Amino acid sequence: MMSAMFSRRTGWKLTVNRFTQAQRELAESGREMLDLTVSNPTRVGLAYDTETILKSLSSPAVLDYDPQPRGLRNAREAVAAYYSEDHASSVGPESIILTTSTSEGYSYIFRLLCNHDDEVLVPKPSYPLFEFLADLQDVKLVPYPLVYDHGWQVDFHSLSKAVTQRTRAVVIVHPNNPTGSYISSAERIALNDFCRANNLALIVDEVFLDYAHDGAHRPSFVTNQDVLTFTLSGLSKISALPQMKLGWSVTSGPKDEVNAAMERLEIIADTYLSVSTPTQVAAGVLLDARKKLQPLLCDRVRQNLAQLDLQLGRNKSCCRLEIEGGWYAVVRMPATQSDEDLAIRLIRTKSVLVHPGHFYDFTDDGFLVLSLITAPDVSREGVRCILEGIE
Repeated sequence: MMSAMFSRRTGWKLTVNRFTQAQRELAESGREMLDLTVSNPTRVGLAYDTETILKSLSSPAVLDYDPQPRGLRNAREAVAAYYSEDHASSVGPESIILTTSTSEGYSYIFRLLCNHDDEVLVPKPSYPLFEFLADLQDVKLVPYPLVYDHGWQVDFHSLSKAVTQRTRAVVIVHPNNPTGSYISSAERIALNDFCRANNLALIVDEVFLDYAHDGAHRPSFVTNQDVLTFTLSGLSKISALPQMKLGWSVTSGPKDEVNAAMERLEIIADTYLSVSTPTQVAAGVLLDARKKLQPLLCDRVRQNLAQLDLQLGRNKSCCRLEIEGGWYAVVRMPATQSDEDLAIRLIRTKSVLVHPGHFYDFTDDGFLVLSLITAPDVSREGVRCILEGIE
């Protein structure tokens, strides 16, 4: 009877899975945990400019409520300046909608583009958050595969087969989480051709855009003009400030389509007015924090990746898949058991927490996903325990 009280869109399986239960048991045991899943940059020992960040939130302007659906202009200009300075991309503040997060940005765009049970194509493997966002917006997700062959590529044959009359958009993650693969220039052209031929919008998640492992900036989609494009990002990864809750979407493409989309997005945003004034007032300073924090994170990623490769080099049964950017590494293990069983065994026997590949929709067993921003000593010892645990 109780289930009849709630909507079908929230009919998720709420029982605790075996992996989560094992994780809880380890935490309750009091044993020290080597957590190689850490994604929170505020808890990995980075040196933040505390005084500057806190001072930016104490301006008298935070006491004045000036509701603007697209967000305060000064904050949108700060976002536009970021694209100009770091990506040589000219973005007008009028094309930017501020949100509290990229998750909210997805919700706005799904609402803009989709009726009940319309479809959006999403990459697989990728981050599992999409499923919940789609459920809450009554959108159906249809996966298309990324294939691995000395690097990851979009499977355009499968992408074409996935299109139906109800398809409204294609999601790409640039670079993907957790595969760390960027969309190549050839893939970008093919995606534009595909979306144009099928009258689809392109939704581009660029939260990890700035974390290329070779240090070279990758082109953003914010200036993509071939098809209607929504590019999402925010402070969470750009400035390693997830607690500040400021994201955005940038709309680009054919002029008439962009104007129509922005008119509707403005009404959606005006309905909620969710972005806090203090964060918007501080946006310029908070975005500038990236200039100190990104080098620290990039050094951390390179250090942990080098240590991972060093240990893998001594192991004949495991290897790392190629990655170009982001904060994660995918390690291929012997598929002698399910990824979940292996991850649970590592929790119980080695007190090491890693994500099984199926968490990110890997179709085959034999994959573990490791964070690369973990404290170096924890990362080094955790990897040692993992490799010891599978010998």
